[in-house]
Amino acid sequence: MIEEKVYLPKELSWLSFNQRVLQEAADKSNPLIERIHFLGIYSSNLDEFYKVQFANLKKYVLIEQEQVHSSSNAKKLLRQVNQKVIQLELQFDQLYNELLLEMARNQIFLINERQLSSYQENWIKNYYKKNLRQYITPILLDSHTELIQFLKDDHAYLAVEIICEDNISYALLELPTDNIPRFVLLPSEVSTKNKSIIFLDNILRYCLSDIFKEFFDAKELNAYSININRDAEYELNTELDSLLELMSQGLKQRLTAQPVRFTYQKDMPNALFELLINKLRLTEQDAMPGGRYPNFKDLVKFPDFGQKRLLNKKITSLSYNRFKQFRNSFDAIKDRDVLLYYPYYSFGHVLEIMRQASFDPSVTHIRMNIYRVAKDSRFIHAAINAANNGKKVTVVVELQARFDEEANIKWAKRLISSGIKVIYSQPKLKIHAKLFLIDRKENGEIVRYAHIGSGNFNERTARIYTDFSLLTADPVITDEVKNVFNFIENPFKPVSFHHLLVSPQNTRLRFYEFIQREINNAKAGKAAGIYLKLNAITDKDMIDQLYRASCAGVKIRMVVRGTCVLVPQISNLSENITVISIVDQFLEHARVYIFENDGKKDTYISSADWMPRNLDNRIEVGVKIFDPIIKSTIHNIFHIQCNDNVKARIIDKDATNNYVQRGNKKKNRAQYAIYDYLKQIESFE
Repeated sequence: MIEEKVYLPKELSWLSFNQRVLQEAADKSNPLIERIHFLGIYSSNLDEFYKVQFANLKKYVLIEQEQVHSSSNAKKLLRQVNQKVIQLELQFDQLYNELLLEMARNQIFLINERQLSSYQENWIKNYYKKNLRQYITPILLDSHTELIQFLKDDHAYLAVEIICEDNISYALLELPTDNIPRFVLLPSEVSTKNKSIIFLDNILRYCLSDIFKEFFDAKELNAYSININRDAEYELNTELDSLLELMSQGLKQRLTAQPVRFTYQKDMPNALFELLINKLRLTEQDAMPGGRYPNFKDLVKFPDFGQKRLLNKKITSLSYNRFKQFRNSFDAIKDRDVLLYYPYYSFGHVLEIMRQASFDPSVTHIRMNIYRVAKDSRFIHAAINAANNGKKVTVVVELQARFDEEANIKWAKRLISSGIKVIYSQPKLKIHAKLFLIDRKENGEIVRYAHIGSGNFNERTARIYTDFSLLTADPVITDEVKNVFNFIENPFKPVSFHHLLVSPQNTRLRFYEFIQREINNAKAGKAAGIYLKLNAITDKDMIDQLYRASCAGVKIRMVVRGTCVLVPQISNLSENITVISIVDQFLEHARVYIFENDGKKDTYISSADWMPRNLDNRIEVGVKIFDPIIKSTIHNIFHIQCNDNVKARIIDKDATNNYVQRGNKKKNRAQYAIYDYLKQIESFE
C-alpha cells in the first residue's frame, strides 16, 4: 500500500523521538547529572506514551477484532511498538548501569538496603519513624480487595510477600513520593567526600519488619516492585450541567480506567504475579517484567549535591533592554512590537506587564486564557489583584488540558471566588492558544495590547522550554485578538480573521493557500521555499500538500522535535524535503512557519503543530510578523537551528536518528549559539 511507503506510523515515530532522549543520556559530552535527568525524562515520556498513544492503539486492535474483514494493521503495529519498546528498555538498562559506574567514579554511590553500614542502618530506622511511617498504610490483598479501584496511575508500589508459619499473605505499600523525596542522602560516620544515596523503595524494604510486626509473625518478608499506567483518555457524559462537573467526572473515570501497562519485578513469585494480574483484569501479555525499581521518572529530580561541574552551565536570562528606555511596559510595546524568546529572555517581562496592568489606573479590562500554569502562578495572582483593583477581568480556563485538569479546576474556582468572569471551552474543543489582551484608556480612546505566543504562561516551563512571545499594540492584530476571545465565548457565531491563523476557523485553508502559492512560484521560476519549526507533524493532508510542493521543486526545510509522520528524501516524492530534530538542554517548543513568497518571506509564530487536533479540534492562534527587525530575528534563529551540527539528528525513513555530521565545519550548538546571538542584539540596544 502507498500509505506504508509515505507515512511513518506516529507511534513508532514518537518512540524514535524518545530514543533521541536516550541518546542525550548516552552523550558523554553532557554532564553526569544531566545524563541521569535525561533517563528520567525518557521514563516519564514512556509513561505518557502508554497512557495516551498505546491506549488508543489497543482500542484500535479491539475494534479490528470485532470486524469480519480486518487486515490487522493495528495488531501488526502493536507488535512493532512492543518490539521497539523492548529495544529501548534494553538501551535504558545498559545506560543506567553505565551511569551507576560513572557516579561511582565521581564518588556518588547509589546503594541498596543490603549495603548499609551499621551506622546507616540505625539512621534509616530513625528516619523511618520520624519522617516516613506516618505515610505508610499497607493494603492487604485478599479476595475482597478491589485493586483496580485504588491502585494509582503512575505511582510506584511494593508488593510484599508475608511468609508466616502456616500461610502466605500479600500486601501493597505505596511509595509516598508526593511527600518524601525518592532519593535520600545517607550520612557517613567518617569524614569522606563520598556521597551515599538510597532509593526510598529500599528504605521501605529495609523497614519491612517494622511495618508489619504489629500484626504478623513473619518468618520472611519479601518486596517486589510494581507500577501501572492507566488509559488517560475518558468519555464525558455531556448530560451533566457544566464543564466543571464533566471534568470532575472525567478525572474520576481516569482514576479507575483500565490499566494499559503493568510493570513488575521479574523475580516476583508466580503466585503473587497471578494474584495481581487477575485483580487488575490483565493477561500475561499486558505485563512487562522489569527490575527492582518500577518507575524511573523521578530520576529527573536526582540531586546534584551542589556540584556545578555535574550540571549544564546555567544561562542568565537576558533582559529586553528596550523596556528600560520607557516609563512603563505599555509605552515600550506601543513604540514597537516586542519579541521575547524563552528561556533566553526572562519570562519576568510578561509577569511585569501583568503586574503593571493589575494596578495601572488606565487599564480597564484584562482578558487572558490559561492552559498550563505554574503551581503558585504569579500570572494568575496578577489577574486576581486586577479584579481587587476594580478592573474587569475575563479568564478563559482550559479544563481539558491533559494531566492539568485538576489544577485548572482549582484555579477556576479560585478565580470565580475573586469575582472574575471565567469562561470554559466547549467539550472536545480545547483552547490551546496563548493569548492575553489588555484594554487601556489613553487620551479618551481604548488602546489594546496583545500577547500571542507559542508557550504557556508558566514561570517554571519558561525556564526550560523554548517559546516565542509577541507583544503588540498594532490595532490590526489586537482587534483580531479581541475577536478570538469573542469566538471563544460564542464559538457558533460567524467570525473571520485576516491576519491571524485561528484554528479551527481558517488555519488549514490558509496553509493550503500558502503552499499552493509556493508551488505556483516554483513553477514560474520565482523564489519558493517552506521553512517549518514544529513539535510534531502527523496530519496526512498537510503532509500530502508538502509532498506536492516537493514534487513541484519547492525546497522545504523542517525542524521537528517529536513525532514526524512525513518521510523525507523519497525519490519523486519528498526529495526536496529535509528534516532534522534537536534534543538538547532546553525542550524545543516554539512553532514557526515561514513561506518564501518570492522573497517576501511571510513569517508566523503560533501555538499550533501540524496535527489534526491542532488544525481542526482546538482553538489555536498564529500571528503574522510585520516588524522587519523581528522577522529578521526569527529567520536568523531558524537558520542557526537548521545548521546545528552538535545536537541535530537527521529524520529519515529508517528512524536511525543519526547525528548531523559536522565534517570540517565550525561547531554549532544551536541553543548556545542562539543565546550568544540574542545577547549580542541586546548589547547594541
